[in-house]
Amino acid sequence: MKNVTQQTTELQRKNMQAGLKLAQMSIENSQRIVALQIDAAKKLFQDSVEHAKALSAVKDPQQAINLQSQFAQDTVKKMMETAKQIAELGKSSHTDISHLLTKQLTSGSQDMMSSFHSYFGALPGQNANVLDAMKKAMGTANSALNKLPKPRRLSSMPVPPRRRRRRNKAHAGQVRYAADVF
Repeated sequence: MKNVTQQTTELQRKNMQAGLKLAQMSIENSQRIVALQIDAAKKLFQDSVEHAKALSAVKDPQQAINLQSQFAQDTVKKMMETAKQIAELGKSSHTDISHLLTKQLTSGSQDMMSSFHSYFGALPGQNANVLDAMKKAMGTANSALNKLPKPRRLSSMPVPPRRRRRRNKAHAGQVRYAADVF
């Protein structure tokens, strides 16, 4: 029975390490994103100061409009570049986390089955059918999980039609919907 306790402790230790690694990955990714945002804010602030100086020196209104237009275009371009970098970080982080979770789930299933095997093997009056039933149940659960539909993107979900409000003269204070009347 001591062996089963050791295996359970080892399984819990592995799960805790995976959780800590996942938290560390999340913190590092957040730090990278914040650093990008701070850098972008600093650059945009410096650019706006330079723009204000250049704009104050301009005497011609048409030149001022052109300068503002150019500044707006440059700002949008820099913001789009920053957004692209943040998206790339998110994609990279998603891939890393997916690999970690897949590895943990795969090794966790194997560890759990070996723990069950040693646990049921150590029981007095052991029954070989119990372990087979457990393996079959785990296989059925894995198969059921694989058959679940994948989540759809939110934008592909149908939007319910709006209900039109209609006032009924007989019931002046009540608002009724056209769908409720027909």
